[in-house]
Amino acid sequence: MADHQAKAVLFDALAESAKALANGRRAELVDILAQGERSVEELAAEIDQTVANTSQHLQRLLRSGLVESRRDGTRIYYSLASPIVARLWRTMRQAAEHHVADLDRLTQDYVGDRTKLHTMTRDQLRARLRDGDVVVLDVRPEPEYDAGHIRGAISIPIHDLKARLGEIPRGAEVVAYCRGPYCVYADDAVRLLTKKGQAASRLEDGFPEWAASRLPVERGVR
Repeated sequence: MADHQAKAVLFDALAESAKALANGRRAELVDILAQGERSVEELAAEIDQTVANTSQHLQRLLRSGLVESRRDGTRIYYSLASPIVARLWRTMRQAAEHHVADLDRLTQDYVGDRTKLHTMTRDQLRARLRDGDVVVLDVRPEPEYDAGHIRGAISIPIHDLKARLGEIPRGAEVVAYCRGPYCVYADDAVRLLTKKGQAASRLEDGFPEWAASRLPVERGVR
């Protein structure tokens, strides 16, 4: 007969990844790290937490094996341990979208009303890129763009967009994207561009989903 204590220990170990993600701030950190490696200080600013609190969350993720770290001088950088972690996060998100009550309302409370925003699917954007008649705009922070982006996309972080509108060709159709379905940067970009009379759409999700679909990406070209 199997050792029941050994079985309990095994299943506790299998549940460790889920336990590590059972916190909103840690889930948000994984969402950001799905874009690429970031320093503790950058991550703290992104999730609006102190460096000390962010470090504690990262240490929990590190102990679970979900993230890796490296030191460069006085700074510590974190990244996802493997693409499987990003897939785990997407699967958890999809399960919540199907089974968590009121998630649609909670999403709208955060991202706002998207019904008036034009949305483009990955397949539609791929076809438009082949035709060469669209400007793809990455509005994530520059370190995320450098870590990987849709091939041919230009980088204008959302906080710089208003001041850099002149860099976008007038009359061009723009497709903006950011981190994924719960990132508001692309929504804000489309609203600003539309207000200025520019035809603009948001990509249906974000860069991680584009990359996971094995669509064209590149790194560090600006």
